Amino acid sequence: MNKAFTREPDAAPDDTPDDEEPSGTPLPQGARNYITPAGYARLRAELLALLDDERPKVVEAVSWAAKNGDRSENGDYIYGKKRLREIDRRIRFLTKRLDIAEVVDPSLHHGGDQVFFGATVRVVNQRQEERTITIKGIDEADSARGEVSWIAPIARALLKARVGDEVSFEAPGGLEELEVLDVRYPAPDDRTPR
Repeated sequence: MNKAFTREPDAAPDDTPDDEEPSGTPLPQGARNYITPAGYARLRAELLALLDDERPKVVEAVSWAAKNGDRSENGDYIYGKKRLREIDRRIRFLTKRLDIAEVVDPSLHHGGDQVFFGATVRVVNQRQEERTITIKGIDEADSARGEVSWIAPIARALLKARVGDEVSFEAPGGLEELEVLDVRYPAPDDRTPR
C-alpha cells in the first residue's frame, strides 16, 4: 500500500486555532478578560493539572505505544496523539486567557446597590417572572447555575443599573424589559489584608 494513503492528515478535523476553544466564547476585539478570583483560580488549577499530571501521562502512553511497532494501526498511539493535540490546544488557550485576565474582586462592592461585574442581581420581567443572575467572566460563566458572561446582552443592559431601575435589552424572543429588585455581592474575605 502506498504511504500516501496511510499517513495521518496534518490537521485533524477537530483542530482549531490556538486562540479559539471549540466550547469557549471569543473575547470581543480589544476587550479585557474580566474574571473573578475564584474563576481565575479554577482556570489556573486546570492549567497546572494539564501540565503536571495529564500531559506527562499521555506522553508516556504515546511513547510506550510508539515502541510497539506499526504506528498506522496502533490505536493507543493514534488516540494518544489525538489526545495530546487536544491537551496542547487547551494549554495554549488557558495560557493566553490567563495572560490577559483582569481579576476583579466583586466583594469590593459588598453592600452597594449598583450593578457591577460579579453582582448577583434579582430582576423581574413584564410577566412578573423573577429571575436571579450572576454576572461573571466569559471563561467562568455557567448558565446552568444562573451565571451569565459580562458580554451577554442581559448583563450589558444591567451593568451600572441600580435597585429600582428598569432596563431593556434585545432577547432572542424580542425586546425584554426588566426591573432590578436586588443587587448582592459576596462578603469580603476577612483573611485578606486591607
